Amino acid sequence: MKELRRKFERFCARHASKGIHNLMLYVAIGNAIVYLFYYIDPSLVVYRALSFNRTAILHGQVWRLLTYVLIPETSANQMFGLLLLAVLLFFYYFIGRTIENSWGTLKFNLFYLTGVILTDIGAMVLGVNATASYLNLSLILAYATLFPENRVLFMMIIPIRMKYLAWFYFALTIFELVTTAFPYNLFPLFALLNYFLFFGSQVLDVLPGFLRRGHARTGSGTGPVFRRQNRPNANWAAGYHAARTAQTSDQQPARPAYHHKCTICGRTDTEYPELEFRYCSRCNGYYCYCQDHIGNHIHIV
Repeated sequence: MKELRRKFERFCARHASKGIHNLMLYVAIGNAIVYLFYYIDPSLVVYRALSFNRTAILHGQVWRLLTYVLIPETSANQMFGLLLLAVLLFFYYFIGRTIENSWGTLKFNLFYLTGVILTDIGAMVLGVNATASYLNLSLILAYATLFPENRVLFMMIIPIRMKYLAWFYFALTIFELVTTAFPYNLFPLFALLNYFLFFGSQVLDVLPGFLRRGHARTGSGTGPVFRRQNRPNANWAAGYHAARTAQTSDQQPARPAYHHKCTICGRTDTEYPELEFRYCSRCNGYYCYCQDHIGNHIHIV
């Protein structure tokens, strides 16, 4: 599984520019347009044509599997609906754009598309109405996992760290799982599965400290043993230089030399001379990261 994830990361890194650039901008514009029709058209024709409807989808209206993400979360009947919508759309655009800059366009597109597909599957199987609420929640959780110490203004006034906001949403989701009747309580798991698939064990990094310690402790014996997530070979540099100087039995030429190699994606300054490489001062060891992963990796302790 680790090797598969590593190959996926390398594939996304090598094709980072592929896909729909600035995807969340188009989603935000679509929401604004639908809200405008929602406000001026009391019959709600556009809303009914785009919203998720299991019966209509089974009768061939397959566009509803995608267009429900354009349905705004706020109501046009509220006095502050327009202002609230503007704040929400800007917030989702901001975190989506930040994640895309960190991951690359392709990986972010796959993350969002996976969320849409899994939400569709959950809604069709369980017979519930799909909305973009959990898809937007997965964006918040992804941003909080990547940048847990970043602050946002809650209610436009109170600064709050993203990790605390993630804790709140985790607690709210667990509460919904417990209080909602079966099998409808399983829908949040479907809708948020893209977050767990893309982050894996990184999810533990956004949890409170006492929960992380409980999950990190493994093994047996007198002393505590802690699991080091995604830890590479600490001696890869020494091993590489030793292999360069050694002569092979069939006199094959040695591999091209490099000075820097990203611990996450494996790219080197020889293969990608345009990349910048840095060494993380917070990791316990001599670990190098490319410009795409120096601010987006699990610190090795």
